[in-house]
Amino acid sequence: MSGFGELVAAGRVAESVRLGALTTYKLGGPARYFIEIAAEQDLIDVAAALAEDPQPVLVIGRGSNLVIADAGWPGLAIRFGNAFAGLGLGPAPDHDITAGAAVPLPRLARESVNRGRGGLEFYVGIPGSVGGAIRTNAGGHGSETADCVRSVRVFDLASGRFRDLAPGDLSFQYRSSSLTSTDLVVTAVFQTHPIEVGAGQQHLREITRWRRVHQPGGTLNAGSVFRNPPGDAAGRLIDELGLKGFSVGGAAVSTKHANFFEAAPSATAQDVHDLVAAVRAQVLAKTGVDLVPEVQFAGPFT
Repeated sequence: MSGFGELVAAGRVAESVRLGALTTYKLGGPARYFIEIAAEQDLIDVAAALAEDPQPVLVIGRGSNLVIADAGWPGLAIRFGNAFAGLGLGPAPDHDITAGAAVPLPRLARESVNRGRGGLEFYVGIPGSVGGAIRTNAGGHGSETADCVRSVRVFDLASGRFRDLAPGDLSFQYRSSSLTSTDLVVTAVFQTHPIEVGAGQQHLREITRWRRVHQPGGTLNAGSVFRNPPGDAAGRLIDELGLKGFSVGGAAVSTKHANFFEAAPSATAQDVHDLVAAVRAQVLAKTGVDLVPEVQFAGPFT
């Protein structure tokens, strides 16, 4: 019996788990294997199983910026559980905040402010997790993760070892880092500064209000589909070409913000993929700008 067979038999790894419900698009088929990490030992055991029975690895996080293929994911899907959803305020004078990989970014923003710590307010409108924020250098409203992270603890599935990394080790760039698919963020330490709680809460309300006005809510989407090209905005380019409302199958460009693509109840993951490809091709043909997707497509697409 393979390493994964043993983990399945022990009830620690599940087979044929549908992943769509774990994403903001609610689309996609099952993973061959799925594990929710409940303790660091799970990471060590998964690494051992992968060494014996190699599988493509997909980290789910909170499922934003992720589209699972209709056929599903052919390997191992990983999600961090509640054991990695803790927040801790460090000692004076720095008062760094340590957050587990599964902490939702809006919660990190709000709890930091409620503890009188500022600098993380921009996270309040980003529907991801701490792990995803580190991997993608998530940002908004003039700030990004690279500005505020002090250190990161990572588990390397390839070597089976934990590593402590400084920001300089992560090679942060716009919406990217040097972390690979086998580098799993376990915890991160963020630097903050003292603020007046009331002022911080007002800042959170302003960010939330701005997003409510400018971005679609109450729809199935994955946030910004494309990275902004240097000196420009992907949404502006798409809008200028008259593509708001443009659709492929059950997926359509939002009429409120052109860099948000919405899925109707009838949509498939392939529809979303094809819409992204069609919009990207039109922008390239008409403007010469090759937009880079922020959204990740996982599994087989045609």
